[in-house]
Amino acid sequence: MADTTVLANCTLIDGTGRDPQPGMAVLVEGETIVRVAKADAITAPNGAAVIDCQSRTVMPGLTDAHVHLGIVGTDMATQREPAGVLALRIAKAIEETLDAGFTTVRDAGGIDGGWSHAVRSGLLRGPRILPSGSMLSQTGGHGDWRPRFSDDEPQKTVPGLFAYPEICDGADDVRRAAREQLRRGATQIKVMASGGAMSPADELEHSQFTVEELRAAVYEARAQGTYVLAHVYAPPAIRNALEAGVESIEHGNFLDEETAAAIESAGATYVPTLATYELIDKFGKSGGVPETNLRKIRQAKERGEEAVRIAHEADVTIGSGSDLLGPMQPLKTREFVLKAGIIGNMAAIVSATATNARLFRLDDRIGTVVEGKQADLIVVDGNPVDDITILESADNVKLVMKEGRVEKRLD
Repeated sequence: MADTTVLANCTLIDGTGRDPQPGMAVLVEGETIVRVAKADAITAPNGAAVIDCQSRTVMPGLTDAHVHLGIVGTDMATQREPAGVLALRIAKAIEETLDAGFTTVRDAGGIDGGWSHAVRSGLLRGPRILPSGSMLSQTGGHGDWRPRFSDDEPQKTVPGLFAYPEICDGADDVRRAAREQLRRGATQIKVMASGGAMSPADELEHSQFTVEELRAAVYEARAQGTYVLAHVYAPPAIRNALEAGVESIEHGNFLDEETAAAIESAGATYVPTLATYELIDKFGKSGGVPETNLRKIRQAKERGEEAVRIAHEADVTIGSGSDLLGPMQPLKTREFVLKAGIIGNMAAIVSATATNARLFRLDDRIGTVVEGKQADLIVVDGNPVDDITILESADNVKLVMKEGRVEKRLD
């Protein structure tokens, strides 16, 4: 008989946008949610483990659509560490992410399928990891981390450990690089379609890759039943990505009304990443981020909240990503607070549960507390619809359940 657990006496936030429901219970058998009902309507089967939630909130496991678990430093040009040290730092970031309540994350470049395999195999406590492998970048693009006046690469790809950005020029080269990532276990492809804040040789407004190059990546992803996410900032780059068939638009800080309408019309998802600009602006200098990069960080920060507001007013589907690097990674839930200030607490929660699940093409399994779905659940001390800041502390996440297994429990 499968292990059975009852989460009793809870307030339920089911991830659909429905108001919190007090006095509820959730019955889990094996890895599946088999019943969600009022607490007095569920009788624990013989031998079931009953966890009294004491009116705490049960909600879907959190998800993050833009993490970089393999980027353990804040200065891209100095990420050089012994492989063993790098592995331990990545493992620590993965475990901390689970303990913060995240049961699924999409890595937007930096690790390949090796880490996902390690978690699935039970060798490491962690969320379900959807790796993108190496980010694809043109020469001189956002993924070209070589110092401007040098050809020295700061790091090399170590298959199974660290996925350094892949430099590719021309549609055929992009096609080869995309195929290589999929071979190494990527569940989607990441492209750098514009300049970025942390790269040394471009500006945020620069468009990168031609539409033909972007289409090559989209074709290869779709051929294997998946999709492309694109790092972009300005409207021209966003429009190029949409024309090529990109389904996930990352950052987009310079979004305008016309381009927001184009995202909505294309049925793409917009994943803003407000937390990274706030935190790098605050801690980047002490972490060794060069001033030229901090200038671009502040430029993006000034426009980020307005972009989310424009997208929200245009009914764009808004996902949730944090994009944090190095020692800032434990602060992923800061994204919820910043976004909630624009779209509201419940909408911010839905973006990090049901919306991301659809983006990941996992909405038949995760994202909402619904009978028949996998039991990816967390128990939170307090009600984040009333006060979303409670999610900022991992200490407030009292229980994490992934696929029906209790991965963290604080009494």
